[in-house]
This record gives sequence, C-alpha cells and structure tokens, in this order.
Amino acid sequence: MTLPGIDVTIENKLGSKMQGYPKMQRLIKQMNAYGVASTPFVFLVDYEMQAPKIWTLDEIDSAEIGYDFNGVTNIAPSKPLCKTPFPFLDKFPISYSAYQLAFNQVQAAIKAGDTYLANLTFPTRILSQLDLKEIVASAKAPYRFWWKDHFALFSPESFVKIQSGKIRAYPMKGTLSAATPNARQVLLNDEKEKAEHATITDLIRNDLSRVAKRVRVQRYRYIEEIETNEENLLQTSTEIVGELPSDHKNKLGDIIAKLLPAGSISGAPKRSTVEILRKAEGRTRGYYTGIIGYFDGENLDSAVAIRFIEQQGDQLYYRSGGGITAFSQVSLEYEEMIQKIYLPTWAKIKPLSIP
Repeated sequence: MTLPGIDVTIENKLGSKMQGYPKMQRLIKQMNAYGVASTPFVFLVDYEMQAPKIWTLDEIDSAEIGYDFNGVTNIAPSKPLCKTPFPFLDKFPISYSAYQLAFNQVQAAIKAGDTYLANLTFPTRILSQLDLKEIVASAKAPYRFWWKDHFALFSPESFVKIQSGKIRAYPMKGTLSAATPNARQVLLNDEKEKAEHATITDLIRNDLSRVAKRVRVQRYRYIEEIETNEENLLQTSTEIVGELPSDHKNKLGDIIAKLLPAGSISGAPKRSTVEILRKAEGRTRGYYTGIIGYFDGENLDSAVAIRFIEQQGDQLYYRSGGGITAFSQVSLEYEEMIQKIYLPTWAKIKPLSIP
C-alpha cells in the first residue's frame, strides 16, 4: 500500500501518480490558475497531503486565520504581554524510554540500509497562559501562521522562495545552545551534524533539480542565532539556488508538489524514510512539517511548518524533533527534541557568519 507523503507518488510527471490525492490535485490546478492570472493567494499543505488549503487574500478572515511571510502579514502588531519570566509553557514530553524505543527502531532501519537520515518527531503536551492567537502575535519569526482552534506556528525555516525566475531553498540542520563553550566551533565541527547537513543538502539539491536547471549551493552551513524565551540557539543552514523555466508561474502547483514532502523534515531516501517514521512515530503529523506559503502575484515565499503548536480540544501540544543518523546518541536527540520547544519572543534571527 502506498502511504500519503511518500515521494513515489509525485514524480517528474504528476498525472496518474496523484490519483490518490484528489484534494492535492485540486490544489495544484488552483495554484497553476492563480499563477497564470497573477492572483495573490495563501496556501497550506499538510504532511500527508490529504487536506491542503488555498485562499485568495479576500477570502481570509483575520479573525480565523493570521499569517506573516517575512513581513507580509495580516497580524496586528503586538506589544510584549509581560516581562521575564515569560508565562509561556510548562512541558510534559514523552518519557525517555518511549523516545528510546522509537529511536532504536530508526537506528535498526539505518543499520539495515533502509535510511541514513530520518527526522524523528513527537508531540509534547504543554500548559500555557496564552492562547494560540496570543502566542503567534507575540512570537518573532520570519514565518508565522495561526488558524483558530487548529494550530499556531512560528517557523524559522524557509521551504522554497521563487523570485525573478530563480528558486531557492534553505535547508536547516544543526541546533546547539549558544551558551555552550565555543558553541560556534562545536556546532561546525560536530561529526553527526556535519553528516546530517551534508545529507540534507544533497537531498534538497536533487529535489530542486526536478523543477529547475543549474542547481547549485550558494552558501553552505552558515550560522544564525535565535533568541528565545529560555535561551539563545545557534543553527546551521545552507542556501541552494536553481533556474526555473520562463513559464514557471503557469505551473506553481506542479513545482511545489514535486518537492513534497520537505526533505529537511522527512529524511533520505524519502520513500523508505517516510514509512519508517510512520511506524516509529505511531501517528499522523497533519499540518505539522507540512508547508505554508504566499504568492504575491509574481513571487512565492514558503516555509516548513515547524515550531508548531497544535490544539486538540482544550489541550495544546508542541511538536518537535530532530534528524537521526548513524552518529546519533539517544540522550542528545531526546534533549534536542525538548530544547526546540520554545517561543522566540521579542527576538530576531540574527545571521552570525558564513564559514
């Protein structure tokens, strides 16, 4: 049985390969039509590609949906709600033993040669004095999105940007507390992080090659700093660029669909890794690790749906995780999953250096 999210369903020619995704088919056609007409729109695709959404700007009710794509926003400016300590959340992650069980499943698949990078994720129940709308209004991130009674996200990670005939991707792999002694060099020299980043760079470069020509790495493993309500974090990213055909606006939906699911939050190779993660995680991801995007009539900007808080009834769950490789240590991966549960309040993502 072919599972949702596996890239075998989205090959060079979508055609019959998308028959199991009727809503995704409709999204692709609508994005293509809006591209031809230069009609601005906002879109949302879930990880399993079963419930994609698209809205023209006049269809969006700001009481129901809020968005911010690098400053293009319908979210009203918000003043800080309080001073430190910020009453954001208490965390109740899955047990270490439960995480270790899933980690061991992924490691067994790595040893069997079925995957060499798998992004293992889990939800953590949180308690917060803020609701989803307040969280997003207070957060500072390049990409923010809020859907009433569904989820909120404040993602630091771009998916792809399409501008002036070029497509760019910025895969992000590698996170470390900025308080670590010699943090920059520790992060850049970490063998696990280097292997993970090289793998994801190669994967995304290959993905872009399906829709663009002259695909190349523009910047490799540059470091940025994120200020959060708990601590500052360092992260490494890479910029990859390719040249799109002159009629790319007519096929925006096809371009996006061919790149899904995002490699940085699934793994390599995609097809087998998605299946491995489905079994290890034991649940669907929904909109978490899907993508959100905005088309202004000429250019497209999009993000990976991470730093994600989901509402289930009256409970909130913060979803997080990290890439597992043969070099991974279970205790460090468990700590990273928890470390990524933060709110970047009153903060900016600051570029530090390009190694």
